[in-house]
Amino acid sequence: MSQGPRRLLRLETVDGVTVVSFVDTKIVTEEQIQEVGEQLYSLVEDEGHKSLLLNFGNVQYLSSAALGKLINLKKKVAAVKGKLKLCCIHPDLLEVFRITRLDQVFEIYPEEQTALDKF
Repeated sequence: MSQGPRRLLRLETVDGVTVVSFVDTKIVTEEQIQEVGEQLYSLVEDEGHKSLLLNFGNVQYLSSAALGKLINLKKKVAAVKGKLKLCCIHPDLLEVFRITRLDQVFEIYPEEQTALDKF
Protein backbone atom coordinates (compact mmCIF):
# COMPACT_ATOMS: atom_id res chain seq x y z
CA MET A 1 0.00 0.00 0.00
CA SER A 2 1.87 3.03 -1.22
CA GLN A 3 0.65 6.39 -0.07
CA GLY A 4 -0.12 9.10 -2.58
CA PRO A 5 1.88 12.30 -2.51
CA ARG A 6 1.84 13.98 0.87
CA ARG A 7 -0.51 16.92 0.96
CA LEU A 8 1.60 20.03 1.22
CA LEU A 9 -1.40 22.36 1.24
CA ARG A 10 -4.30 22.85 3.60
CA LEU A 11 -7.48 24.18 2.02
CA GLU A 12 -10.37 26.04 3.51
CA THR A 13 -13.18 27.88 1.74
CA VAL A 14 -14.23 31.24 3.12
CA ASP A 15 -17.02 33.12 1.32
CA GLY A 16 -16.23 31.47 -2.00
CA VAL A 17 -12.49 32.09 -1.68
CA THR A 18 -10.17 29.09 -1.44
CA VAL A 19 -7.68 29.85 1.32
CA VAL A 20 -4.53 27.79 0.80
CA SER A 21 -2.09 27.34 3.69
CA PHE A 22 1.26 25.62 3.39
CA VAL A 23 2.05 22.72 5.68
CA ASP A 24 5.85 23.05 5.57
CA THR A 25 7.82 25.96 7.01
CA LYS A 26 10.42 25.65 4.25
CA ILE A 27 9.70 24.97 0.60
CA VAL A 28 13.13 24.39 -0.85
CA THR A 29 13.73 20.90 -2.21
CA GLU A 30 13.09 20.25 -5.88
CA GLU A 31 10.57 17.58 -4.92
CA GLN A 32 8.66 19.86 -2.55
CA ILE A 33 8.56 22.70 -5.07
CA GLN A 34 7.35 20.37 -7.82
CA GLU A 35 4.68 18.92 -5.56
CA VAL A 36 3.47 22.29 -4.25
CA GLY A 37 3.35 23.59 -7.82
CA GLU A 38 1.33 20.63 -9.04
CA GLN A 39 -1.08 20.81 -6.13
CA LEU A 40 -1.60 24.55 -6.66
CA TYR A 41 -2.03 24.24 -10.44
CA SER A 42 -4.47 21.38 -9.95
CA LEU A 43 -6.71 23.61 -7.80
CA VAL A 44 -7.16 25.93 -10.76
CA GLU A 45 -6.98 23.54 -13.72
CA ASP A 46 -8.67 20.41 -12.36
CA GLU A 47 -10.86 21.62 -9.53
CA GLY A 48 -11.97 24.93 -10.99
CA HIS A 49 -11.01 27.21 -8.11
CA LYS A 50 -10.89 30.81 -9.34
CA SER A 51 -10.38 32.84 -6.18
CA LEU A 52 -7.25 31.79 -4.35
CA LEU A 53 -5.69 33.30 -1.27
CA LEU A 54 -2.30 31.87 -0.41
CA ASN A 55 -1.60 32.19 3.30
CA PHE A 56 2.14 32.06 3.97
CA GLY A 57 1.76 32.31 7.76
CA ASN A 58 3.59 29.03 8.29
CA VAL A 59 6.31 29.53 5.67
CA GLN A 60 9.68 30.91 6.71
CA TYR A 61 11.69 30.11 3.63
CA LEU A 62 10.94 29.72 -0.08
CA SER A 63 13.48 29.03 -2.78
CA SER A 64 13.55 31.10 -5.95
CA ALA A 65 12.25 28.08 -7.89
CA ALA A 66 9.17 28.13 -5.65
CA LEU A 67 8.65 31.79 -6.58
CA GLY A 68 8.63 30.69 -10.22
CA LYS A 69 5.73 28.34 -9.43
CA LEU A 70 3.81 31.27 -7.94
CA ILE A 71 4.29 33.30 -11.12
CA ASN A 72 3.00 30.38 -13.20
CA LEU A 73 0.06 30.00 -10.83
CA LYS A 74 -0.76 33.68 -11.32
CA LYS A 75 -0.85 33.11 -15.09
CA LYS A 76 -3.11 30.08 -14.71
CA VAL A 77 -5.49 32.01 -12.44
CA ALA A 78 -5.51 34.93 -14.89
CA ALA A 79 -6.32 32.51 -17.72
CA VAL A 80 -9.56 31.51 -15.97
CA LYS A 81 -10.31 35.16 -15.10
CA GLY A 82 -9.72 34.42 -11.44
CA LYS A 83 -8.04 36.27 -8.60
CA LEU A 84 -4.92 35.39 -6.67
CA LYS A 85 -3.84 37.16 -3.50
CA LEU A 86 -1.15 36.44 -0.92
CA CYS A 87 -1.16 37.12 2.79
CA CYS A 88 0.71 36.67 6.07
CA ILE A 89 4.17 36.63 4.51
CA HIS A 90 7.01 36.45 7.04
CA PRO A 91 9.06 39.72 7.03
CA ASP A 92 12.23 37.94 5.85
CA LEU A 93 10.30 36.31 3.05
CA LEU A 94 8.59 39.58 2.16
CA GLU A 95 12.06 41.06 1.65
CA VAL A 96 12.67 38.44 -1.07
CA PHE A 97 9.41 39.49 -2.75
CA ARG A 98 10.58 43.13 -2.59
CA ILE A 99 14.05 42.44 -3.97
CA THR A 100 12.63 40.43 -6.87
CA ARG A 101 9.89 43.05 -7.36
CA LEU A 102 7.28 40.34 -6.95
CA ASP A 103 5.59 42.57 -4.39
CA GLN A 104 4.48 44.57 -7.44
CA VAL A 105 3.31 41.46 -9.30
CA PHE A 106 1.20 40.00 -6.50
CA GLU A 107 -1.38 41.58 -4.25
CA ILE A 108 0.04 40.99 -0.79
CA TYR A 109 -1.81 41.66 2.46
CA PRO A 110 -0.57 41.50 6.06
CA GLU A 111 -3.70 39.74 7.37
CA GLU A 112 -5.90 36.99 5.97
CA GLN A 113 -9.12 38.89 6.73
CA THR A 114 -7.88 42.04 5.00
CA ALA A 115 -7.09 39.98 1.91
CA LEU A 116 -10.49 38.23 2.02
CA ASP A 117 -12.22 41.62 2.13
CA LYS A 118 -10.55 42.51 -1.19
CA PHE A 119 -12.04 39.67 -3.24
